[in-house]
Amino acid sequence: MTYPQTVDYLYSRLPMFTRIGASAFKKDLTNTIALCDALNNPQNKYKTIHVGGTNGKGSTSHMLAAIFQKAGYKTGLYTSPHLKDFRERIRVNGKMVSKSFVTKFVKEHQTLISAIEPSFFEVTVAMAFSYFEQQQVDIAIIEVGLGGRLDSTNIIQPELAVITNISLDHTNMLGNTFAEIAFEKAGIIKKNTPVIIGEHHPETDPVFIKKATEQNANLIFAQDDLIVTNIAKNADNLKVDVIQKDQTLFKNLALDLTGGYQLKNILTVIEASLQLRKLGYNLTDKAILDALKSVKKLTGLQGRWQTLHKKPLTICDTGHNKAGIAEVVENIKQTPHQNLHMVIGMVKDKDISAVLALLPANANYYFCQPNLERALPVEELKQQASKYQLQGEAFTSVADALQTAQSSANEKDLIFIGGSTFVVAEII
Repeated sequence: MTYPQTVDYLYSRLPMFTRIGASAFKKDLTNTIALCDALNNPQNKYKTIHVGGTNGKGSTSHMLAAIFQKAGYKTGLYTSPHLKDFRERIRVNGKMVSKSFVTKFVKEHQTLISAIEPSFFEVTVAMAFSYFEQQQVDIAIIEVGLGGRLDSTNIIQPELAVITNISLDHTNMLGNTFAEIAFEKAGIIKKNTPVIIGEHHPETDPVFIKKATEQNANLIFAQDDLIVTNIAKNADNLKVDVIQKDQTLFKNLALDLTGGYQLKNILTVIEASLQLRKLGYNLTDKAILDALKSVKKLTGLQGRWQTLHKKPLTICDTGHNKAGIAEVVENIKQTPHQNLHMVIGMVKDKDISAVLALLPANANYYFCQPNLERALPVEELKQQASKYQLQGEAFTSVADALQTAQSSANEKDLIFIGGSTFVVAEII
């Protein structure tokens, strides 16, 4: 098979969550274990860090990878979903996996794949683990796909586990309460392995504390140890001081991810770095500072409060659940603009009403439909939005919606594009 044929095989022949939703989610680790056993368990041949949580786990994974790269470690990075190119999921020192490796892996293991009948995600995880072994990485940052306890990535024995936060997302699979979702996320906490929790929450703290106690895992809440202060922001950077017990750890730390929600992720990443130092990793202050101001360049991260155009200011963000959209709305409030234009599309299996209730009514809406089976039909989105006094036109494509928004906006306006990762993917 050629590379395009290989990717088409992965997309079309294997159950894929981004395409069909919950039915592609396997509720046990049997397939992943079988795949990796057949591959001689590559995930055990190098060190790993496991990153879970509802929001921020992608940004946190990329920041940690950038720090390890700057510190001189050969660094693997596994994340999902991808925006434009399948190979975004699997990187070494920021460089995407080669097309030849993807093609060779599928060709060599097609009989195995046919016998096990895994999901798209299960095959992709096994492929990533195998690639990191082939590349002889020093460490790999592994982002959880969905949940944690039953996620395909959860066969690793990491040096450190990180859980960024908990909010209501994928409730049809993970549970309807914060505590139920936290139980699934806490599944990545391993015996005698330190775990960083990014944020406190009264409903989830007891869940994490119980699991960590059972596993004899040292539990650290980043918020208890560190604070950020002297926050400043411009078009290119978010700048902060990081304080630990009244002492300044980092002065004028600059992050090239400018969304206000990154303030929480900075604390989680710095706390993780401090704990990794205790484990013997040489993550110097200089490596941390240099890495965080160049995360996008070092790791290829896109779609996090990303500026696409200056006049009119056009920004996209992959936030797609209640907590993520709340952060987006706060960022919009903090961004100077005259009129607001919102290009919004969603998928069917989200809490649509909770998201729509947060969106600003004083905006021009361009409702759209991303190009995938799970997309919420645009007329249905428009109808539901009208219940929240959100008014605008409906477009069957993201491109048409954006083009109309651009032609309607003046130079001092703000165009925001989002509502779903897949809307962002189509315009980047």
